[in-house]
Formats: sequence, C-alpha cells, structure tokens
Amino acid sequence: MKLSSKAILSIVFIVILTTSGIVAWTQFFNKKKIVVLETAMGNIEIELDREHAPITVENFVSYVESGFYNETVFHRVVSGFVIQGGGYTADGGAKESNAAIKLESNKGLSNVAGTIAMARMASADSATSQFFINLVDNTDLDYQSSASPGYAVFGKVVSGMDVVNKIAGVGVATRSIYLPAYGVSYPFDDWPVQDIVITRAYVKP
Repeated sequence: MKLSSKAILSIVFIVILTTSGIVAWTQFFNKKKIVVLETAMGNIEIELDREHAPITVENFVSYVESGFYNETVFHRVVSGFVIQGGGYTADGGAKESNAAIKLESNKGLSNVAGTIAMARMASADSATSQFFINLVDNTDLDYQSSASPGYAVFGKVVSGMDVVNKIAGVGVATRSIYLPAYGVSYPFDDWPVQDIVITRAYVKP
C-alpha cells in the first residue's frame, strides 16, 4: 500500500513527538535534586543521589521540605575531618526528629571529600536528621562489614565547597548541651565559638 506524502509526514510528526516525550520524561525522572543550605557564610548546594541512597535521600528531603533545618546550626566542626549539623539550634536546644531510618552505607558510595552523609548513634539503623560533610577523604567511615557498617553517603557538594572550608576554619570550644532523650547534659568538644546558622534549607527549583 502506497502512502501519501501527507500520511508520511503525519507518521514522522508522531514519531518525533513520541521520541521527544520519552526524552523529556526520562530527563524529568533522572534529574537529581539539588538542596541549598543558606548560611551567613554563603550557600552550599548539594546534589542528592537517590539512585544509590533512596531511603536516605527521601528522609533528608522530608526534613528540608518541612523547614526542620531552618535556624539549626553546624554544631560540630573538626578541621581536617567533617562539619556536622542538623540537630541543634544556636541556643543549644535539641530539635525533635522523626523516626530513625535504615542504614544505606553498602551502596557503592564513599565518604570522600565533599560528600554528605548521615550521622548516627552506635546502632546501624539510628540516623535521623543529623548529617555531616566530609572535608577530606574519610574512607575509614565507609562500610567495612556488618560489624563495622560505616556511614551512609547520599550526595555531594556541587557548589559552595569554599563555604564548607570557611566553616571548617572557625574556632571551637567545649559546650555543655542538654540531651532531653537521655535527661543529662553532655560536653560537646567541637562546638563553634560563633554561630554557623542554616538560615534556610530548600530544594532548588
């Protein structure tokens, strides 16, 4: 059967539309989320890796979108190691977090310089809201075995590493912080002497 020129053009047009739609659909779902942490020292942009750490990314984004991180501080700064935040306000108040999540440290991501990972307690599945940014390659924090499960990396800094390093250079001191979950005060040895406040955290449009 011989097709008319009009029919052929129609088929070509449909193929182009279908192909464009598939490409657009793929790009939409493959697009990695960028979270912005605004601080007085500048902005930090973090690209999240949902492919390798879906539970961890979903948990982090839920805190971001709820406004949980707004007005929290980087409460732990260890030069040559990490900066840590996501749990306390400038006055030392502990924020009430959501339920702990399953550890995703054995997914192929490594605690190299510029990556972000979840902080946790001694138990593997105990991470809630607190996170840290690696200042150097801390591969000793990676998964080693079930007895040494490491810490779950879930993204990397793609802009603002200079801000991260600026934060890493502030002075620190010991500060006694009350921990309501335990009913005691505990000395935090690496609390910055100047408040490093996350004024706003949001998912970049």
